[in-house]
Amino acid sequence: MIDSLKMRFGLLGRNISYSFSKGHFTEKFKDSIFEGYTYENFDIEDINYFTELIKNNPDLRGLNVTIPYKEAILPFLDKLSKKASVIGAVNTIKFTKSGKLKGYNTDYYGFKKSLEPLLQPHHTKALILGTGGAAKGVAFALDELGILYTFVSRENKEKTIRYDLLNETVFENHTIIINTTPLGTSPNTDNFPTIPYEFFTEKHIAYDLIYNPAETVFLKKAKKHGAQTKNGLEMLILQAEKAWRIWNK
Repeated sequence: MIDSLKMRFGLLGRNISYSFSKGHFTEKFKDSIFEGYTYENFDIEDINYFTELIKNNPDLRGLNVTIPYKEAILPFLDKLSKKASVIGAVNTIKFTKSGKLKGYNTDYYGFKKSLEPLLQPHHTKALILGTGGAAKGVAFALDELGILYTFVSRENKEKTIRYDLLNETVFENHTIIINTTPLGTSPNTDNFPTIPYEFFTEKHIAYDLIYNPAETVFLKKAKKHGAQTKNGLEMLILQAEKAWRIWNK
């Protein structure tokens, strides 16, 4: 008899009815070998509700974490994997056999594996639009790939450039542009990062972590100027399956 107390998984976030993860794992669990497995959304307004959530759901085995809690969740965890500690953001939580909460980051893995096939010798520098938890995972992946990067922010921060300072020279020197912001996510599909799209060329990769819609305004505008484009769907699938392996190891 299957022990149902070990088969509950879920996604932690805010305003996550659109979530990829629930659909992905619900489809996965249709296979008869996963009888009794469930995946649900835990949509909380404030990260401080997390403690109560865990208390009320003692049979959870694993959680994914999404916007806006990838960094805010850290103080609530008992330990972090080495890579999650370096990245400073968590998107996967494992409930260990001893009852501890251990945080991992599988975003970097999904991004890295999905970007690698697109890379050419001239792809040596990248711009990362945004500075949140997702951006940190992307930066870690670029480090592993040996690609230099600069964050793009509205504010003056270390290792960043402001949006209003982006110009043709910056684009010539950075041939990978990655959107890690939520701008353009359904239902607000008309939104997009304010950057000089006219400086994209056929040498550029425009990568959007957003997967819904499949082609954001960011990607459409970049493609218009010849850039190779990719959305975040493959990244999400890869990071989800990596999380699955972590939960079951």
